[in-house]
Amino acid sequence: MICVDMNCVERTLLSAKTGKSDQKLATVQAWLAAAQADILFEATSLNVQTGQPAVDHIRAALHHGAHAITANKGPIVHAYRELRDLAVAQGKRFLFESTVMDGVPIFSFFPQLPLIHLQGFHGILNSTTNVILSEMENGLSFDESLKKAQELGVAETDATHDIDGWDAAVKTAALITVLMDIPVRLEDIHREGIRELTTNAVRNGRRDGWPFKLVCRTQRVGDGVKASVMPEKVLSSSPMGRISGTSSYIYFETDIFPGLAITEENPGLFATAYGMLADFVRAMGR
Repeated sequence: MICVDMNCVERTLLSAKTGKSDQKLATVQAWLAAAQADILFEATSLNVQTGQPAVDHIRAALHHGAHAITANKGPIVHAYRELRDLAVAQGKRFLFESTVMDGVPIFSFFPQLPLIHLQGFHGILNSTTNVILSEMENGLSFDESLKKAQELGVAETDATHDIDGWDAAVKTAALITVLMDIPVRLEDIHREGIRELTTNAVRNGRRDGWPFKLVCRTQRVGDGVKASVMPEKVLSSSPMGRISGTSSYIYFETDIFPGLAITEENPGLFATAYGMLADFVRAMGR
């Protein structure tokens, strides 16, 4: 049986085992046991400070003996090594391809490059700020641009995580933690959002050929990293300068390949779901 978790504790369970509906269970562990779950899809909202309740959901699934698949970045930042090691001990998979750039194969790609040493990366990983800055270039105010992003379904009602750079910082931390195997705290990433940018500054930047983008940067320094998320002016003819709308871009620097870039052009509504589906296929070994 496959179970889908959407913060389902205290929600209605339809149990094939008992044949009863509207059965409420007090804990995720009880829910997993009653459902006899083989796989948990975890898709709760991001908690920047703790990664909860997603961390507990995934931990419970692995202890239960189920594969765990998540689209939530929090567990990667706050509990990656614990959950990774628990999955190995249980002989199960802990997968999270949809956490960065929707379903684009980033985390599953690097294992295909054995012995590669990742030195750093930079890119544009938050589509909400991309849309807002694009609309500001067209003359809309910050508030008008945010409202348009919300109407398009790109920005949430409370877009604080996007505007203030938290979403991009969490994605940056996830990439550092997994691909560079360096534990990093969110407070170690220098973070600035786009809230202070004015329409005039954004329009002038575009006019002068140096548009503003919210850029994530990471560079290996000794045994650690130097990382930042902040608005930058980038050359309009550069790959980052051409990123607009809901598109994303990341450029990896490795010891073998000095530059390895991935661009995601305006993903559709099903991109994140595809990433979880792809992880399901990987978990099933197909």
